Amino acid sequence: MMTAGDGVLTRGYVAHFIPFGRTKMEFRPCIDIHNGKVKQIVGGTLKDAGSLAEENFVSEQDAAFYARLYQKEGIRGGHIILLNPVGSEYYEATKQQALAALAAYPKGLQVGGGITAENAAEFLEAGASHVIVTSYVFREGRIHYENLHRIKQAVGKEHLVLDLSCRKRNGAYYIVTDRWQKFTEEVIREELLEELSAYCDEFLIHAVDVEGKASGIEAELAEFLGNWGKIPITYAGGVSSFSDLEQLKRLGKNRLHVTIGSALDLFGGSMSYEKVLDYINKE
Repeated sequence: MMTAGDGVLTRGYVAHFIPFGRTKMEFRPCIDIHNGKVKQIVGGTLKDAGSLAEENFVSEQDAAFYARLYQKEGIRGGHIILLNPVGSEYYEATKQQALAALAAYPKGLQVGGGITAENAAEFLEAGASHVIVTSYVFREGRIHYENLHRIKQAVGKEHLVLDLSCRKRNGAYYIVTDRWQKFTEEVIREELLEELSAYCDEFLIHAVDVEGKASGIEAELAEFLGNWGKIPITYAGGVSSFSDLEQLKRLGKNRLHVTIGSALDLFGGSMSYEKVLDYINKE
């Protein structure tokens, strides 16, 4: 039975929306759009030149189809990512797919990819619950504080997600930008998370080296993020089995939300979408 404040009743489970310090792992779905198509790609292969990427899966369904699917289950907080840069010949087609998905599930999904203080309002008005920002804030390898303040002022902390997707180099996880092609000088560390959490509602963190490879999670990164765990964090990258999911739950202290991409049967993988929901929602 659903009672006031319980959230959304789906598949016999209640999705509780409670402060992150007391929450548990949630499934956060994804809709990655590249060249106007919903795809799963190998993270490190995305190139702006020629709009190329190594593809794991190209869907015959449009983005709105997946948005309605997630809405049916009452799953909130998933992310739509536009993988073509503004100015690409495919950007408008990719953007239209994103807008259609937002219209299909108003306030249920976040959106990222080319977001700035100037265009963020368009996506919020189109139905996004949050905008996701990386390259606008991390410029020339460092935090661009003027843009960070500007985007926070434009949308409000409660509507902002900072994407801290990272790759490992010299034993540390460095934030990467521009569709994961460029390393910054910023390392994922407690001090950085503390500072940036004052500006945003959540973090989205792809472990780019394992993104799209279904080869297992970045255990060290997951454990670090779970130990910090002061605001909602969605981890993405490498989940390929229920043992990976269990490891992420354990290392992340049951605090990290999870995205599963190419390993999910919705995107040609072997992990059952329904079984993943059952696993996440079990007590």
